[in-house]
Amino acid sequence: MSIARANRLTPYLFLAPAGLVLAVALFYPILYMIYASFLDWNPSQRIGEADFVGIRNYTKLFSDNAFRESMGVTLKFAAVVVSIEMFLGVGLALLLDRNIRGMSVLRTLFILPMMIAPIVVGLMWRYMYHPTVGIFNKTLKSWGLDSIPWLSDGSWAFASIVIADVWQWTPFIFILSLAALQSLPKSAMEASRIDGASGWQQIIYIKLPLMMPVLIVTLLLRLIDAFKVLEVILVMTNGGPGLSTEILSIRINRTASEFRELGEAAAMSNLLLIVLLILTFAMFIYNKAQEARAARLRVVEEET
Repeated sequence: MSIARANRLTPYLFLAPAGLVLAVALFYPILYMIYASFLDWNPSQRIGEADFVGIRNYTKLFSDNAFRESMGVTLKFAAVVVSIEMFLGVGLALLLDRNIRGMSVLRTLFILPMMIAPIVVGLMWRYMYHPTVGIFNKTLKSWGLDSIPWLSDGSWAFASIVIADVWQWTPFIFILSLAALQSLPKSAMEASRIDGASGWQQIIYIKLPLMMPVLIVTLLLRLIDAFKVLEVILVMTNGGPGLSTEILSIRINRTASEFRELGEAAAMSNLLLIVLLILTFAMFIYNKAQEARAARLRVVEEET
């Protein structure tokens, strides 16, 4: 082997042990879960003792009204929270993209919610939603208004978990949107001002189109996270009342721990994994398309 070839292979040899450990840690649980989804398995059995049932767990899911309702709640929750968070996060970034005294302190305060552990967020909002001693109902009573059944009514419970998620994760959208704004080319903004564009025209025709690549990736990242949320809703409502806030993660947890149907829980996990993979590949394809577009633009600029 030549010295040049050895030098090229050396970095890969050093990375090989870490890559092997990472591959085993990543793929073994996934393959284990896929295998378990074809079994009639409960916690009292070893996996080798479980009966093979083929795709029965999957077909059973699609005829299960509770699973379909949980999937519907998950899709509704993800769509609502991500839409609100994108609107608020981008709006705040546009509002605070200027030199204001104390801006660094204000930005730090904005990102504090996303630093709090999800369990703590769930407990905090659960206490604030308490029907008698919670801050919200106490405030309503002090104003002479009726209390609201925040966590005991299905519609209000769904609104409550949406509010908690929006409070915690809007700062994530805000940070990425603000970073995108501050990286915009100054020449484009100066040219628009010279042409007499108003503030709203700059936002609609200059800032938002230039921010779009970052916003699309941010949207996909938040969608992926919204499909995986568990702790906050588990602590606040545990999926109740009824199935009004039972997202798919809670249904999987309940199927495995309460109903002791590990095979069905594995099948649900695989379906959730497929949804997340679709979103991940969409983000990957979009990034590749943006890179190809940028490369074509560079070629055109060089030719002209």
